Amino acid sequence: MTQFNVLRAANYPRMPWKNGGGSTEEITRDAGTGLDGFGWRLSIADIGESGGFSTFAGYQRVITVLQGAGMTLTIDGQDTRPLLPLDPFAFSGESQVSCTLLGGAIRDFNLIYAPDRYSARLQWLEGEQRFFSSASTLLVFSVALQVQVELGDGAPEVLGLHDCLQLEGNSGLLEVAVAGQCCVIELTVV
Repeated sequence: MTQFNVLRAANYPRMPWKNGGGSTEEITRDAGTGLDGFGWRLSIADIGESGGFSTFAGYQRVITVLQGAGMTLTIDGQDTRPLLPLDPFAFSGESQVSCTLLGGAIRDFNLIYAPDRYSARLQWLEGEQRFFSSASTLLVFSVALQVQVELGDGAPEVLGLHDCLQLEGNSGLLEVAVAGQCCVIELTVV
């Protein structure tokens, strides 16, 4: 049975990084507690200084700068392009990763998922967009003061800055309309 709820940014729990170097606001996840047992997880991290990332063996990561000038990652000894706001970048969770900030503290948005359990599609949208999704889990994360989301013929839901709409149990082709700047994540069990 399809169900959805709206997660408000003001209610996200804060938890320490796996490596102890900072903290994260956890938006949502599929299962598990702490930093174990999840198949996918969404979070927002505050990075105040350049340094190392936690490793997540068996997971794929997609990171996007939300606020601040940006950063460059060094992944297994290789530097990435500069990662600027709303420019997603994917890498293996088991890689050795560190970041160099490009002009001060940043906030970033993270999708971590187990590719042996889920396939994932992440895209940033702006303006009015209409699409169809057959993903079993659909997440719409707002990066604007107001984003409107319509699922099928349901009433519109309004998201504030960093709020997230989470739909679970989709088993058909769902029409989705969004208005505003947001990230849409589609997850399907493999």
